[in-house]
Amino acid sequence: MSNLEDSGGKTEKAALRELERAVAGALERLRSLRARAEEAEARERDLQELLRRFTGDPEEAGRLLGRMRALQAENADLRQRLDRGREGVERILARLRFLEEQR
Repeated sequence: MSNLEDSGGKTEKAALRELERAVAGALERLRSLRARAEEAEARERDLQELLRRFTGDPEEAGRLLGRMRALQAENADLRQRLDRGREGVERILARLRFLEEQR
């Protein structure tokens, strides 16, 4: 009987370790996405400043506007990914809490 309990305990511990690795990976992905979103926002601000300086050239202004729009779309996408990532991390944390309570 104790062999079964030992085996179950080992399986549970292995599952917890796997879950902890998954949470750590998800958190790292969130950090990466957040950094990319912040970089995109900084580039957008820089482009807006450039646009203000160079509006005398319509082609350049058009290129800058195009780039700014692309960055805005990327930023929106990154924000959505961050939100989905946060939701995933919350689900994983809830599972971890549940497993910890079952110990």
